[in-house]
Amino acid sequence: MKIDHEGRRVLVTGGTRGIGRAIVEAFVDAGARVAVNGSSEETTRSAVSGLGAGDRIVAAPGSVATVSGCRAVVEAAVEGLGGLDVLVNNAGRGGGAAIEDFTEELWDRVIDTNLKGTFFTTQAAVPHLRRTGGNIVNIASVNGMTGVVRSTAYGPSKAGVINMTKCLAKELAPDIRVNAVCPGGVDTDMLQNLAVRIAGNVEDGYRVIARDCPQRRIAETAELAGPVLFLASDAATFATGSIVAIDGGETA
Repeated sequence: MKIDHEGRRVLVTGGTRGIGRAIVEAFVDAGARVAVNGSSEETTRSAVSGLGAGDRIVAAPGSVATVSGCRAVVEAAVEGLGGLDVLVNNAGRGGGAAIEDFTEELWDRVIDTNLKGTFFTTQAAVPHLRRTGGNIVNIASVNGMTGVVRSTAYGPSKAGVINMTKCLAKELAPDIRVNAVCPGGVDTDMLQNLAVRIAGNVEDGYRVIARDCPQRRIAETAELAGPVLFLASDAATFATGSIVAIDGGETA
């Protein structure tokens, strides 16, 4: 079944590559107009050009690691699209180390992007979403649901996104729905780098990572886009505060 988002105006943060890029492509295929956010004008411009979707794609560059950046991204999206119906808070960054080696700088980089960025992008978008009866889909992680070694900044940041989703679902109801998708292992640059650190190469590293997954594999980015489109659609109008694990059964 094809999910229809014809005419909807969507902002996807971190939409230039990985899961975000797949989400952008899926919304465009579903008829939406999409504001693509990347951390720099160069990466955003390159992604917009590569998508080849004409005026159905607009650029909303900027880092969501600062409050001013979050506001600028939302303003650019609203100006380019003429309003906002859906916000997908996807922008995030990894960062792992043993607790003895963790620095304040690394902690701040992870928390500022993953947690603070999600909150203040949402804050900036809320007035626009109230006008349209829109909704929000946050991209969290199964690392926010379980303990993971050397993930003591990334995991808590995503646990914060999960709890934030539940809090805002209650606070913003009934005007705005807020849901979250929690990916397991997905084939992205971030996971490829982790795989290399684990086993020296991506293929062997993926085998190790997939051991705890009943599906015995790593997901493709496109497999995360469908659940996001569903939660943002009219097929999910009674879903809010939902935390959906798309992890091949890892947390079952």
